[in-house]
Amino acid sequence: MAATVLTDDQLDAVGPPQGPPGRRRLLAELTVAFEPARLALRAGPLATAPKGDGRIVVLFPGWKAPESSMWPIGTYLDRLGHDSRPWGLGVNRGDVEAMRDQMMERVARSAESSGRPVNLVGWSLGGVVAREVARQLPEQVNRVVTYGTPAIGGPTHTVGAASYDPAEVDRIRLLQEELDANEPITVPITAIFTRRDGAVAWRACIDRLSPDVTMVEVRSSHVGLGLDPDVWLTVARALGQVR
Repeated sequence: MAATVLTDDQLDAVGPPQGPPGRRRLLAELTVAFEPARLALRAGPLATAPKGDGRIVVLFPGWKAPESSMWPIGTYLDRLGHDSRPWGLGVNRGDVEAMRDQMMERVARSAESSGRPVNLVGWSLGGVVAREVARQLPEQVNRVVTYGTPAIGGPTHTVGAASYDPAEVDRIRLLQEELDANEPITVPITAIFTRRDGAVAWRACIDRLSPDVTMVEVRSSHVGLGLDPDVWLTVARALGQVR
């Protein structure tokens, strides 16, 4: 199954998330072992994806993940002609508000130095940070692409919820709801999700509130998203769009 863009009718049929994924979903994460072979088999389509024009792409790693976790897709995007760059904060420690503020400065500097808005690509919680940067800097961000990223609920519907104080989970959820209602993200978003996700409830990845969002489904596990050829192709096609 290749990546599938969901229609409005398909999105309307998706119910709300009901907490973190069940334990059985964790078994799907074992399929990450097959992703390198899938990349090799899709070498042709990957090589002929839309080319970049040198625009900066800032890469946001997932929760507790190092910058190096984004190296494979960054290398691929560079080969297509993009200018991929690590976010520069090291391991994603999980404090979205602090990382958002730090990244706003870095993204604004990158946009100013290059003379044009930059693209943001985020995996899981890294995508949450990327979304919040784009919310605050719509003039400096060209496009956002996320994969395995909860668009609603903060950590509520993720396996990481247990590591937060319940009051903090509620605070984050309510803050996100307020922001989405009063300050929606106007930058174009391509949001990739998978029903096999063992870390984030896939229904929480469905973005119904941003005015310019494209939802794309793939068949990866959550951990496998970083090496899934359909994810790479979707990212390349999204970043190849002229705006």
